[in-house]
Amino acid sequence: MKILAVSDEESKYLWDYFQKEKVEGIELILSSGDLDPDYLSFLATVCSVPVLYVRGNHDDKYAYKAPEGCICIENKVYVYKGIRILGLGGSMRYSRGINQYTEKEMQQRVKKVKWKIKRNRGIDILLTHSPAYGINDGKDLPHRGFEAFYDILNQYEPHFFIHGHMHMNYGREYKRHIQYGKTNIINAYERYVFEYNK
Repeated sequence: MKILAVSDEESKYLWDYFQKEKVEGIELILSSGDLDPDYLSFLATVCSVPVLYVRGNHDDKYAYKAPEGCICIENKVYVYKGIRILGLGGSMRYSRGINQYTEKEMQQRVKKVKWKIKRNRGIDILLTHSPAYGINDGKDLPHRGFEAFYDILNQYEPHFFIHGHMHMNYGREYKRHIQYGKTNIINAYERYVFEYNK
């Protein structure tokens, strides 16, 4: 399956200069957050495939203007064509935003979704906004990753971990791909296409 992952910055290549052939073959779109809801609605319309999303730390506006035609998978395991996708959005708490969490709060979220993971006999993709602590994250509090994600990575070994939040223009130390055990970690900043073969 050909999947388009997007995050943090609206792609001019797709939005301003859209041509149908640019998304030919795409079967699923995953958003890691911090994108204009109109942009996600646009992708859902022109691509005619499911757009699954989690919220980023700058997505408080989704509370009153959610992306139309898209599916929020926060705290859910969504199954599409046999691919099990778990969504856990938000960033480390650094202000009063509604999509920010302390480490303890994220650990509680992970604990609450475990029965959903077990019911689906695992997950194939973990979709988040923030990275995991120490893997492609920043040193400052707003960009620090969550240790809680290791609980999922180590126990369930998803094939892919898709995150955003770390803009590729922050520096060369932030990578597009990282391998952690059996999991391929992808920074979805702006746009990235990958293949998932179940």
